Amino acid sequence: MTKKIQIALDGPAGAGKSTIAKIVAEQLDFTYIDTGAMYRAVTYKALKEGILLDDAQHLKSMLEQTTIELQPSKEGQLVFVDGENVSAEIRSNEVTANVSQVAAHAAIREILVEMQKALASKGGVVMDGRDIGTHVLPQAELKIYMSASVEERARRRLLDNEKRGIESTLEGLMKDIALRDQKDSEREASPLIQAKDAIFLDTTNLSIDEAAQEILKLAKAKMV
Repeated sequence: MTKKIQIALDGPAGAGKSTIAKIVAEQLDFTYIDTGAMYRAVTYKALKEGILLDDAQHLKSMLEQTTIELQPSKEGQLVFVDGENVSAEIRSNEVTANVSQVAAHAAIREILVEMQKALASKGGVVMDGRDIGTHVLPQAELKIYMSASVEERARRRLLDNEKRGIESTLEGLMKDIALRDQKDSEREASPLIQAKDAIFLDTTNLSIDEAAQEILKLAKAKMV
């Protein structure tokens, strides 16, 4: 009987984590958990309700009265906030520009991390984010830290935005990604760092499928 392990994928914005995590989860028949979508959901609701993003207490009170659900579908993982499907809305430029500020609040991370741990408790999960191997699933059997050059990550984000009908430029995205890297790495609460026992995977010159196959090979060796 193969083990239902926990797989933690960490790395900066645009490294391909979500797309690759979905493929790996599907191939292994595991549950995919997009933690970034949860922070985006909180950001979306805060912006919608006009809550100041530096007001940690107000944000915490809002989150404590909010229901966030992740549901698999043929179109990918759907995100619901208080019963409303906001899967497209949470990918807007406005949410993208502000999610790092919301994610920097320790009170918000504490609540969402507990939710994420509960979702992963039975194993058989692929979870991606920025602090999965270090804080959410420190006991995960397989930890991968993925990255790619800023230019390559911006190029991928540009293509993704074009598919979603979101206007952007390569230069603008490179600046945004570099700034987000800085914010995520320097925040006090669970900064973006590579776990000591994580395997580094540079995806700059790998296709999505090639990167997924590398992780699947590592995962299967852990599942014996």
